[in-house]
Amino acid sequence: MVVSILYVLIGLVLLVVGGEFLVRSSVALSFRLKLSKMVIGLTVVSFATSAPELLVSIQAALGGLSDISLGNVVGSNIANIGLVLGITAIIGPLAIDKDFYKFNWPVMVILSFALYLLLGNDGVLSQIEGLILVSSLLVYLFLLIRRARKFSDAMLEEVDDSLQKTSNFKILIWLLIGGVALYFGSELLVNGAENIALKLGVSEGVIAVTLIAVGTSVPELAASVIAALKQEKAISLGNLIGSNIFNIASVLGITSLIQPIAVKDEALMSVNIYWMLGFAIILLPLAFVPKRMVLGRPKGLLIFVAYCIFIALVFVK
Repeated sequence: MVVSILYVLIGLVLLVVGGEFLVRSSVALSFRLKLSKMVIGLTVVSFATSAPELLVSIQAALGGLSDISLGNVVGSNIANIGLVLGITAIIGPLAIDKDFYKFNWPVMVILSFALYLLLGNDGVLSQIEGLILVSSLLVYLFLLIRRARKFSDAMLEEVDDSLQKTSNFKILIWLLIGGVALYFGSELLVNGAENIALKLGVSEGVIAVTLIAVGTSVPELAASVIAALKQEKAISLGNLIGSNIFNIASVLGITSLIQPIAVKDEALMSVNIYWMLGFAIILLPLAFVPKRMVLGRPKGLLIFVAYCIFIALVFVK
Protein backbone atom coordinates (compact mmCIF):
# COMPACT_ATOMS: atom_id res chain seq x y z
CA MET A 1 0.00 0.00 0.00
CA VAL A 2 2.81 2.42 0.92
CA VAL A 3 4.53 1.78 -2.42
CA SER A 4 1.25 2.33 -4.28
CA ILE A 5 0.64 5.64 -2.50
CA LEU A 6 4.22 6.64 -3.34
CA TYR A 7 3.59 5.78 -6.99
CA VAL A 8 0.48 7.99 -6.98
CA LEU A 9 2.28 10.92 -5.32
CA ILE A 10 5.29 10.70 -7.67
CA GLY A 11 2.91 10.32 -10.61
CA LEU A 12 0.99 13.47 -9.63
CA VAL A 13 4.22 15.47 -9.21
CA LEU A 14 5.44 14.30 -12.63
CA LEU A 15 2.10 15.25 -14.20
CA VAL A 16 2.25 18.75 -12.71
CA VAL A 17 5.89 19.21 -13.82
CA GLY A 18 5.22 17.70 -17.24
CA GLY A 19 2.14 19.85 -17.74
CA GLU A 20 4.04 23.02 -16.84
CA PHE A 21 6.89 22.28 -19.26
CA LEU A 22 4.43 21.32 -21.99
CA VAL A 23 2.52 24.59 -21.58
CA ARG A 24 5.76 26.62 -21.73
CA SER A 25 7.13 24.78 -24.76
CA SER A 26 3.78 24.86 -26.58
CA VAL A 27 3.38 28.61 -26.08
CA ALA A 28 7.00 29.30 -27.10
CA LEU A 29 6.59 27.12 -30.20
CA SER A 30 3.32 28.87 -31.07
CA PHE A 31 5.06 32.24 -30.98
CA ARG A 32 7.67 30.79 -33.37
CA LEU A 33 4.85 29.77 -35.71
CA LYS A 34 3.55 33.36 -35.62
CA LEU A 35 0.24 32.47 -33.97
CA SER A 36 -1.56 35.38 -32.33
CA LYS A 37 -1.61 35.71 -28.56
CA MET A 38 -5.38 35.27 -28.61
CA VAL A 39 -5.22 31.95 -30.48
CA ILE A 40 -2.40 30.72 -28.21
CA GLY A 41 -4.36 31.55 -25.07
CA LEU A 42 -7.65 30.06 -26.21
CA THR A 43 -6.39 26.89 -27.88
CA VAL A 44 -2.73 26.00 -27.27
CA VAL A 45 -2.76 26.68 -23.52
CA SER A 46 -6.10 24.90 -23.11
CA PHE A 47 -4.88 21.80 -24.92
CA ALA A 48 -1.57 21.76 -23.03
CA THR A 49 -3.23 22.08 -19.61
CA SER A 50 -5.52 19.16 -20.50
CA ALA A 51 -2.50 16.96 -21.29
CA PRO A 52 -2.23 15.33 -17.80
CA GLU A 53 -5.89 14.23 -17.87
CA LEU A 54 -5.51 13.07 -21.48
CA LEU A 55 -2.40 10.95 -20.78
CA VAL A 56 -3.97 9.40 -17.67
CA SER A 57 -7.16 8.54 -19.59
CA ILE A 58 -5.33 7.04 -22.59
CA GLN A 59 -3.00 5.04 -20.33
CA ALA A 60 -5.97 3.71 -18.34
CA ALA A 61 -8.10 2.89 -21.43
CA LEU A 62 -5.25 1.02 -23.13
CA GLY A 63 -4.74 -0.96 -19.93
CA GLY A 64 -8.40 -1.96 -19.83
CA LEU A 65 -9.11 0.37 -16.89
CA SER A 66 -11.86 2.42 -18.54
CA ASP A 67 -13.34 3.28 -15.12
CA ILE A 68 -10.27 5.40 -14.49
CA SER A 69 -10.67 7.18 -17.87
CA LEU A 70 -14.31 8.08 -17.21
CA GLY A 71 -13.95 8.60 -13.46
CA ASN A 72 -11.02 10.96 -13.99
CA VAL A 73 -13.04 13.25 -16.28
CA VAL A 74 -16.32 13.12 -14.33
CA GLY A 75 -14.46 13.62 -11.04
CA SER A 76 -12.30 16.44 -12.44
CA ASN A 77 -15.37 18.29 -13.73
CA ILE A 78 -17.00 18.00 -10.31
CA ALA A 79 -13.76 19.07 -8.54
CA ASN A 80 -13.26 22.08 -10.83
CA ILE A 81 -16.59 23.51 -9.67
CA GLY A 82 -17.09 22.10 -6.16
CA LEU A 83 -13.49 22.19 -4.94
CA VAL A 84 -11.57 24.77 -7.02
CA LEU A 85 -14.37 27.28 -7.60
CA GLY A 86 -15.82 26.75 -4.12
CA ILE A 87 -12.54 27.42 -2.27
CA THR A 88 -11.65 30.35 -4.54
CA ALA A 89 -15.05 32.02 -3.91
CA ILE A 90 -14.68 31.47 -0.14
CA ILE A 91 -11.33 33.31 -0.20
CA GLY A 92 -12.66 36.19 -2.30
CA PRO A 93 -15.86 36.93 -4.28
CA LEU A 94 -15.68 36.27 -8.04
CA ALA A 95 -17.32 38.50 -10.61
CA ILE A 96 -19.28 36.70 -13.34
CA ASP A 97 -19.31 38.15 -16.86
CA LYS A 98 -22.18 37.90 -19.35
CA ASP A 99 -20.20 35.53 -21.56
CA PHE A 100 -20.69 32.93 -18.81
CA TYR A 101 -24.43 32.43 -19.38
CA LYS A 102 -24.48 33.43 -23.04
CA PHE A 103 -21.82 31.00 -24.27
CA ASN A 104 -19.56 29.01 -21.90
CA TRP A 105 -22.19 27.66 -19.51
CA PRO A 106 -24.62 26.44 -22.25
CA VAL A 107 -21.77 24.66 -24.08
CA MET A 108 -20.64 22.92 -20.87
CA VAL A 109 -24.18 21.80 -20.01
CA ILE A 110 -24.89 20.58 -23.57
CA LEU A 111 -21.65 18.54 -23.63
CA SER A 112 -22.33 17.17 -20.12
CA PHE A 113 -25.78 15.96 -21.19
CA ALA A 114 -24.33 14.65 -24.47
CA LEU A 115 -21.85 12.55 -22.47
CA TYR A 116 -24.69 11.26 -20.28
CA LEU A 117 -26.76 10.27 -23.34
CA LEU A 118 -23.84 8.68 -25.21
CA LEU A 119 -22.85 6.56 -22.20
CA GLY A 120 -26.45 5.78 -21.25
CA ASN A 121 -27.23 4.54 -24.75
CA ASP A 122 -25.09 1.37 -24.71
CA GLY A 123 -22.56 1.87 -21.93
CA VAL A 124 -19.71 2.45 -24.36
CA LEU A 125 -18.09 5.57 -25.76
CA SER A 126 -17.28 4.34 -29.26
CA GLN A 127 -14.82 5.71 -31.82
CA ILE A 128 -17.69 7.30 -33.79
CA GLU A 129 -18.95 9.00 -30.62
CA GLY A 130 -15.38 10.08 -29.86
CA LEU A 131 -15.23 11.65 -33.31
CA ILE A 132 -18.47 13.51 -32.57
CA LEU A 133 -16.99 14.88 -29.33
CA VAL A 134 -13.74 15.98 -31.02
CA SER A 135 -15.74 17.60 -33.85
CA SER A 136 -17.85 19.48 -31.30
CA LEU A 137 -14.62 20.71 -29.71
CA LEU A 138 -13.43 22.12 -33.05
CA VAL A 139 -16.77 23.93 -33.50
CA TYR A 140 -16.50 25.29 -29.93
CA LEU A 141 -12.94 26.55 -30.57
CA PHE A 142 -14.00 28.22 -33.83
CA LEU A 143 -16.86 30.05 -32.09
CA LEU A 144 -14.63 30.86 -29.10
CA ILE A 145 -11.95 32.49 -31.26
CA ARG A 146 -14.54 34.38 -33.31
CA ARG A 147 -16.20 35.73 -30.15
CA ALA A 148 -12.83 36.58 -28.55
CA ARG A 149 -11.92 38.95 -31.40
CA LYS A 150 -14.42 41.37 -29.86
CA PHE A 151 -12.39 41.57 -26.66
CA SER A 152 -8.92 42.77 -25.79
CA ASP A 153 -5.92 40.57 -25.07
CA ALA A 154 -6.28 41.50 -21.40
CA MET A 155 -8.38 38.38 -20.99
CA LEU A 156 -5.36 36.26 -21.94
CA GLU A 157 -2.91 37.20 -19.20
CA GLU A 158 -1.84 33.58 -18.78
CA VAL A 159 0.17 33.82 -22.02
CA ASP A 160 3.71 34.83 -21.01
CA ASP A 161 5.13 37.31 -23.55
CA SER A 162 8.71 36.54 -22.47
CA LEU A 163 8.38 33.09 -24.08
CA GLN A 164 8.61 34.79 -27.49
CA LYS A 165 12.40 34.97 -27.02
CA THR A 166 12.86 31.28 -26.16
CA SER A 167 15.50 29.49 -28.26
CA ASN A 168 14.68 26.44 -30.40
CA PHE A 169 17.02 24.31 -28.29
CA LYS A 170 15.25 25.27 -25.05
CA ILE A 171 11.83 24.58 -26.63
CA LEU A 172 13.02 21.11 -27.65
CA ILE A 173 14.38 20.36 -24.15
CA TRP A 174 11.12 21.56 -22.55
CA LEU A 175 9.07 19.39 -24.92
CA LEU A 176 11.20 16.34 -24.08
CA ILE A 177 10.98 16.96 -20.32
CA GLY A 178 7.22 17.57 -20.54
CA GLY A 179 6.57 14.50 -22.69
CA VAL A 180 8.70 12.13 -20.57
CA ALA A 181 7.28 13.45 -17.28
CA LEU A 182 3.69 13.13 -18.52
CA TYR A 183 4.25 9.60 -19.83
CA PHE A 184 5.87 8.21 -16.68
CA GLY A 185 3.61 10.28 -14.41
CA SER A 186 0.47 8.86 -16.00
CA GLU A 187 1.84 5.32 -15.86
CA LEU A 188 2.77 5.56 -12.16
CA LEU A 189 -0.54 7.23 -11.27
CA VAL A 190 -2.69 4.65 -13.05
CA ASN A 191 -0.73 1.67 -11.67
CA GLY A 192 -0.69 3.11 -8.16
CA ALA A 193 -4.40 3.93 -8.26
CA GLU A 194 -5.26 0.41 -9.47
CA ASN A 195 -3.27 -1.16 -6.61
CA ILE A 196 -4.81 1.16 -3.98
CA ALA A 197 -8.30 0.26 -5.24
CA LEU A 198 -7.50 -3.44 -4.92
CA LYS A 199 -6.05 -3.00 -1.40
CA LEU A 200 -9.03 -0.94 -0.18
CA GLY A 201 -11.56 -3.21 -1.85
CA VAL A 202 -13.15 -0.37 -3.85
CA SER A 203 -13.49 0.06 -7.59
CA GLU A 204 -10.97 1.89 -9.78
CA GLY A 205 -13.83 4.30 -10.53
CA VAL A 206 -13.99 5.39 -6.88
CA ILE A 207 -10.26 6.13 -6.80
CA ALA A 208 -10.47 7.92 -10.17
CA VAL A 209 -13.39 10.15 -9.21
CA THR A 210 -11.72 11.17 -5.92
CA LEU A 211 -7.93 10.81 -5.64
CA ILE A 212 -6.98 11.09 -9.32
CA ALA A 213 -9.57 13.78 -10.08
CA VAL A 214 -8.42 15.97 -7.18
CA GLY A 215 -4.79 15.35 -8.12
CA THR A 216 -5.24 16.49 -11.70
CA SER A 217 -7.14 19.57 -10.43
CA VAL A 218 -4.32 20.62 -8.08
CA PRO A 219 -2.67 23.02 -10.61
CA GLU A 220 -5.97 24.89 -11.14
CA LEU A 221 -6.61 24.96 -7.38
CA ALA A 222 -3.11 26.30 -6.60
CA ALA A 223 -3.34 29.00 -9.28
CA SER A 224 -6.81 30.05 -8.09
CA VAL A 225 -5.92 30.22 -4.39
CA ILE A 226 -2.68 32.15 -4.99
CA ALA A 227 -4.45 34.67 -7.23
CA ALA A 228 -7.30 35.07 -4.74
CA LEU A 229 -4.92 35.58 -1.78
CA LYS A 230 -3.03 38.23 -3.75
CA GLN A 231 -6.39 39.84 -4.56
CA GLU A 232 -5.52 39.62 -8.21
CA LYS A 233 -7.85 38.51 -10.96
CA ALA A 234 -8.36 34.87 -9.93
CA ILE A 235 -8.68 32.09 -12.44
CA SER A 236 -11.96 32.99 -14.07
CA LEU A 237 -15.20 31.08 -14.01
CA GLY A 238 -14.88 30.93 -17.79
CA ASN A 239 -11.51 29.20 -17.56
CA LEU A 240 -12.82 26.52 -15.22
CA ILE A 241 -15.86 25.93 -17.41
CA GLY A 242 -13.53 25.81 -20.42
CA SER A 243 -11.51 23.15 -18.62
CA ASN A 244 -14.67 21.07 -18.12
CA ILE A 245 -15.52 21.42 -21.82
CA PHE A 246 -12.02 20.27 -22.81
CA ASN A 247 -12.18 17.34 -20.38
CA ILE A 248 -15.28 15.95 -22.08
CA ALA A 249 -14.65 16.89 -25.71
CA SER A 250 -10.89 16.47 -26.01
CA VAL A 251 -9.85 14.05 -23.23
CA LEU A 252 -12.70 11.56 -23.64
CA GLY A 253 -13.09 12.30 -27.36
CA ILE A 254 -9.43 11.61 -28.22
CA THR A 255 -9.17 8.68 -25.79
CA SER A 256 -12.23 6.92 -27.28
CA LEU A 257 -10.82 7.46 -30.79
CA ILE A 258 -7.76 5.48 -29.72
CA GLN A 259 -9.61 2.93 -27.58
CA PRO A 260 -13.41 2.71 -27.03
CA ILE A 261 -14.29 3.38 -23.37
CA ALA A 262 -16.74 1.07 -21.62
CA VAL A 263 -18.67 1.84 -18.42
CA LYS A 264 -17.76 -0.82 -15.83
CA ASP A 265 -18.54 0.92 -12.54
CA GLU A 266 -22.33 1.09 -12.12
CA ALA A 267 -21.97 4.03 -9.71
CA LEU A 268 -20.66 6.20 -12.55
CA MET A 269 -24.00 6.22 -14.39
CA SER A 270 -26.31 5.76 -11.39
CA VAL A 271 -24.73 8.38 -9.11
CA ASN A 272 -21.55 10.23 -10.14
CA ILE A 273 -22.63 11.57 -13.52
CA TYR A 274 -25.74 13.10 -11.90
CA TRP A 275 -23.47 14.96 -9.49
CA MET A 276 -21.49 16.26 -12.48
CA LEU A 277 -24.71 17.44 -14.16
CA GLY A 278 -25.95 18.94 -10.89
CA PHE A 279 -22.77 20.96 -10.30
CA ALA A 280 -22.91 22.19 -13.91
CA ILE A 281 -26.58 23.24 -13.77
CA ILE A 282 -26.51 24.88 -10.31
CA LEU A 283 -24.01 27.50 -11.51
CA LEU A 284 -26.68 29.39 -13.47
CA PRO A 285 -29.09 30.08 -10.56
CA LEU A 286 -26.09 30.83 -8.33
CA ALA A 287 -25.04 33.50 -10.85
CA PHE A 288 -28.30 35.41 -10.30
CA VAL A 289 -29.52 34.63 -6.77
CA PRO A 290 -29.39 36.40 -4.39
CA LYS A 291 -26.72 38.82 -5.66
CA ARG A 292 -26.53 39.05 -9.43
CA MET A 293 -23.31 38.25 -11.33
CA VAL A 294 -21.23 37.66 -8.18
CA LEU A 295 -20.09 34.35 -6.73
CA GLY A 296 -19.54 35.32 -3.09
CA ARG A 297 -18.48 33.44 0.04
CA PRO A 298 -21.91 31.95 0.92
CA LYS A 299 -22.26 30.52 -2.60
CA GLY A 300 -18.67 29.28 -2.53
CA LEU A 301 -19.27 27.60 0.84
CA LEU A 302 -22.45 26.00 -0.48
CA ILE A 303 -20.80 24.31 -3.46
CA PHE A 304 -17.72 23.34 -1.41
CA VAL A 305 -19.90 21.65 1.25
CA ALA A 306 -21.80 19.91 -1.58
CA TYR A 307 -18.45 18.63 -2.90
CA CYS A 308 -17.47 17.31 0.54
CA ILE A 309 -20.83 15.49 0.74
CA PHE A 310 -20.18 13.98 -2.72
CA ILE A 311 -16.74 12.71 -1.66
CA ALA A 312 -18.17 11.20 1.54
CA LEU A 313 -20.99 9.45 -0.36
CA VAL A 314 -18.60 8.00 -2.95
CA PHE A 315 -17.05 5.78 -0.27
CA VAL A 316 -20.40 4.76 1.26
CA LYS A 317 -21.71 1.54 -0.22
